[in-house]
Amino acid sequence: MSTILLADDSPHAQRMGERILREEGFEVSSVADEAGALACLAEGDPDLVIADAFLPGSGGLDLCRYIKKFHRHVRVILTAGQLESLNEEEAHAAGCDAVLRKPFEASLVIGTIRSLVHEAKLARGLFAEAMAAAPPAPVSDAAVSDLPAAARPAPPDPERIQAAITLALDAALPNLVREITEKVLVALGH
Repeated sequence: MSTILLADDSPHAQRMGERILREEGFEVSSVADEAGALACLAEGDPDLVIADAFLPGSGGLDLCRYIKKFHRHVRVILTAGQLESLNEEEAHAAGCDAVLRKPFEASLVIGTIRSLVHEAKLARGLFAEAMAAAPPAPVSDAAVSDLPAAARPAPPDPERIQAAITLALDAALPNLVREITEKVLVALGH
């Protein structure tokens, strides 16, 4: 089951978000501030975080930056009210994967969430595969030849490695392009 962390200081937004998400089969944890979100991240491993951009504490942008640095597979949606001044370019520069405006349109929310949860699961699998596929500590050829055939390390599968790298690049490319674009614009003085 996919898990979602909902970080919003509005009890109404929490209730509505929980109801919509649970009806769609997601496991949901709700918190009211950044400290609660950080505690949940330390205890669990959600696929997606939906955070109010103006979350009490440092705010949703800083929470997003933290998640993208230390929980790379987790996808982040930042939310804001229609009249709140959220700079969406700044939100994407912080690493958020989507921005949604409140009040939520249920079908838009579910469509966005499903695709991001799918991406998170792919990324989680890629990171696990990368760790599992990491080369073991060097072992001498003599030690390997003494092992029974079934215990000998399998040679790396280039196709699996290429597929994992391709999926990882597909997931990371939009943020990388955005970051490079911003740096080029800064360098050009725009």
